Amino acid sequence: MKSAVLLIGLLIWCNGLLLAQDITQQVVDGRTNDTLQIKKPYVIYISADGFRHDYADKYQASNLLALREKGVKAVSMKPSYPSVTFSNHYTLATGMYPSHHGIVNNSFYDPKKQQIYVKTDQNALKDSTWYGGVPIWVLAEQQKMLSAAFYWLGSETAVQGVRPTYWYNFSAKIPMDTRLDAVKKWLQLPEEKRPHLINFYFPEVDVAGHHFGSDSKETAAAVKLIDNCVGEMVKITKDVGLDVNFVFVSDHGMTNADNTNTLDLPSVIDRSKFIVPNGDALIQIYAKDKRDIKPLYQKLKADAVDYGVYLTNKMPKRWHYRAKDNKDGRIGDIILIPKLPKIFNLTGKPTTIGKHGFDNDMPDMQAVFYAWGPAFKEGLTIDSFENVHIYPLLAKILGLSYTHQIDGNIKVLAPILK
Repeated sequence: MKSAVLLIGLLIWCNGLLLAQDITQQVVDGRTNDTLQIKKPYVIYISADGFRHDYADKYQASNLLALREKGVKAVSMKPSYPSVTFSNHYTLATGMYPSHHGIVNNSFYDPKKQQIYVKTDQNALKDSTWYGGVPIWVLAEQQKMLSAAFYWLGSETAVQGVRPTYWYNFSAKIPMDTRLDAVKKWLQLPEEKRPHLINFYFPEVDVAGHHFGSDSKETAAAVKLIDNCVGEMVKITKDVGLDVNFVFVSDHGMTNADNTNTLDLPSVIDRSKFIVPNGDALIQIYAKDKRDIKPLYQKLKADAVDYGVYLTNKMPKRWHYRAKDNKDGRIGDIILIPKLPKIFNLTGKPTTIGKHGFDNDMPDMQAVFYAWGPAFKEGLTIDSFENVHIYPLLAKILGLSYTHQIDGNIKVLAPILK
């Protein structure tokens, strides 16, 4: 297990994800659970980045295979479009489509701010003005229920002025054993200080999938690593004597692309007139002058080979990514979508084989959903559903109320509860 951790840690560092150097736990002082919340259920909400819907079976993740049989498993879970990490983790936190919560891609332009959001920019990660909606940990804290997060997009940010009571800056320097030990320590706190909601994020499967592909021994090893960690986490809850509800999800799937014969940015795009953030499965083009949109669209449509060209008001309705959904103007005026196995490469540098971000109806883009614990029915398999419905499920289990508008609906997942 230690060798797998070292391998994945190295990959994360090489992939440029080592963003924060502060590896200490952050604690918001002065908070306690309200007396009405102390006897509420406990939920550990786990996301394994890039854990495709079929990986547990494909790589025989023994713990997850056994645990899902004691609870609920979905055939798959449909990510929101685009099927990328930042957009979907914030959807999983808020119950809103990316076009509604504002994180519309891993990298995008905000015409009001006149700034590009880039996932490696620490200032953007901690600037709450990028983040709409009410993350589930914020909802809990607003109702005086304590929460904790060991990595999750948005948890490092004071959305609506609120962070989890216990949280960490993202850093690959923290060993897995230390991360798991943090969960144990949280659950051993006195009732008034114990978090009822724990968000826990694993990046390892996504990193391995990107670098080595979805069929690689490295991805298999990463799946086994996560499986072992989940098994250990369940053991921790038993050791501390708490009957905890687990919700195990991922943000998207993974597919193998042609990372050798990649597509360049079309030469008809004049960068002096258009802003084009980086991307591979989705290229967004923002016009500085709206009068330039139609002429460029016509040129792109005439020249397009191996990619589709869309105006924002003509995007498929099922993606919830059209002009009418474009609340903050952060979706591009023109969208380019490559046809797999083709991908774009705007940097000219070598790129990885494993990719996601494509049509969220594609089988390889489908995410995973398993749930087990005292709140859930046992031995139940359900059809695929959209990931926006997780938020109202968590709120229901934790006994949290909300009045703000979300895209999820409790009716979708209510039947899986006892």
